Amino acid sequence: MMEGNQTQVTEFVLTGITDRAELQAPLFLVFFFIYVTTMVGNLGLIFLIWKDPHLHTPMYLFLGNLAFADACSSSSVTPKMLIKFLDKKDMISLGECFSQFYFFCSSASAECFLLVAMAYDRYVAICNPLLYLVVMSNRICVQFISVSYLIGLLHALLHVGLLFRLTFCSSNIIDHFYCDVLPLYAISCTDPFINSLVIFTFAIFIQASTFMSIIVSYICVLFAILKTKSKKGRSRAFSTCSAHLVSVSLFYGTLFVIYVLSGSDTDNYQSKMYSLFYTVIIPLLNPFIYSLRNKEVVCALKKLKK
Repeated sequence: MMEGNQTQVTEFVLTGITDRAELQAPLFLVFFFIYVTTMVGNLGLIFLIWKDPHLHTPMYLFLGNLAFADACSSSSVTPKMLIKFLDKKDMISLGECFSQFYFFCSSASAECFLLVAMAYDRYVAICNPLLYLVVMSNRICVQFISVSYLIGLLHALLHVGLLFRLTFCSSNIIDHFYCDVLPLYAISCTDPFINSLVIFTFAIFIQASTFMSIIVSYICVLFAILKTKSKKGRSRAFSTCSAHLVSVSLFYGTLFVIYVLSGSDTDNYQSKMYSLFYTVIIPLLNPFIYSLRNKEVVCALKKLKK
């Protein structure tokens, strides 16, 4: 496969999280448990929202789609990582590699815009409650969700399309646990400057625009909450919005560090840990962050058990 510098690589070896043999079995068990819990949490939340008519509202429609995006993100990365724990010689083809990045990038990008939709939903519900049913109609909600997925698919398609301009001939070892673009740039025989510039530009634009939209929405919500005289209403609004803000902080914080601050420095073990956090841990935490402090979800779960 690599007889000379002119022979193009068609398969890659992912180094995984660690090469220590004694840790492979324990890590497999840990991440297998995390993956199963992630899928049960996210798919269970989707089922609960579908099953309970009281949860057929815009907020839970967005939350259900966020859970679906999280399930897709986790499923695009974790199964291959689990196989790697069991078989250190396991390889990934060029097509599989690009596909893995495509599915992860599209679901992560869609999640950015779903979080904006959720923030806007809370803004309308708290700041303009009398107009809520008019502004957040079913048609508008479907449009928000459709645009989120469409942007995610097109954004991922752009970066995967640019990957095809690269050639890989000097090394087939990707120093990562999944096919992210930055480690691919590091082993490319073609100058990845254009790719790096595009991903940096889009990372800045998408992350900054969506994050600022969310922050502005919640600043308006905060002022509206502070003006509320009812302690019960204020407590409920704070509880709902705090869960959203925790999820937003975790998601954007790690994405910003990886794709904006890290640049092309992917040989760093710390960079792997950041990637592990947003590819595996955040999809695990989100359904619990949104559900445990949400009385409506808890009530729906209790009714389902009866």
